Amino acid sequence: MKPLIGLMLGDVTGIGPELVVKLLSTPEARERADVVIIGDERVLELGMRDADRRIPYQKITHLSEADYTQAAVPLIDLHNVDPALYERGVVNAESGRLTGETLKIMTDMALAGELDGICFAPLNKAGLHRGGWNYHDEHQMFAAWTEHVGYFGEVNIIPQFSTFRVTSHVALRKAVDMVQPDRIEGALQLAHDTLRALGNSAPRIGVAALNPHGGENGLFGDEEITIIRPTLEALRLKGLACEGPFPSDTVFIKARNGDFDAVVIMYHDQGQIATKLLGFSSGVTLTGGLKTVYATPAHGVAYDIVGKGIADVGAMAAAFRVAADDAAARKLKR
Repeated sequence: MKPLIGLMLGDVTGIGPELVVKLLSTPEARERADVVIIGDERVLELGMRDADRRIPYQKITHLSEADYTQAAVPLIDLHNVDPALYERGVVNAESGRLTGETLKIMTDMALAGELDGICFAPLNKAGLHRGGWNYHDEHQMFAAWTEHVGYFGEVNIIPQFSTFRVTSHVALRKAVDMVQPDRIEGALQLAHDTLRALGNSAPRIGVAALNPHGGENGLFGDEEITIIRPTLEALRLKGLACEGPFPSDTVFIKARNGDFDAVVIMYHDQGQIATKLLGFSSGVTLTGGLKTVYATPAHGVAYDIVGKGIADVGAMAAAFRVAADDAAARKLKR
């Protein structure tokens, strides 16, 4: 059976509504999974105006009413976001609050077994935070909502490779001190588990060094000698296959050339620069390690092109594929 993916329209101040409409205009989306839109009908109509195309939809009050064999996409209208109240292309606290509210409703549905996964159009982290969702990022928020215990993290997926983070949305000064054996193990285990769930039975994983040139044997820092390399050696003995640490100015070349399926990175920008340079219009952000599937485009709300109808649907389509494939793999294991 196909997984059921809940689609969230994103922050109304950005390009999310347009992207969802463009996604659902392609037959491939609904061939891969059953879909239900959860949000506000007025926002969906706004997305159709932005995209200059219409998609058939049918309002329902409960998932039991949905008929996924019909052309009309089921819509649960929360009637909680009036687009007329929010200036587009500008961060808005109330819009951020309602974005979080919608995602919380969808999370509760997933935890109740009603949704197999959640795919959401771009949100605005500043808007979320100003709206009262006081987390460093949406991944921390999702972990709290799902009462997660253990390691989890942001996963970035582009066609060439994926990245997994030892540290993420923290100050760089703090990130260096957080590079410790338990976090390296958590990131590496998450990489293996995630890639296997997505169909790669024997993932090849490279690990980035922390310091320039891998520290040059301690000349530019000794974390590779004292922390990273010994940790990787111990993890290999435990059966977690990996290679490294490699200097970060070469490890992504190896991954791009096909040597690795994923790279474990030490800090946020170490991997984000590479993935956004190589796959900005096709990159996906997955929240890895949680009991609920969450996937979204790796790019943001794109305030500079809101309402122009030119938003590229590539990353949104890729996020939907990842959400559907991950959810389908989980259904097979039940």
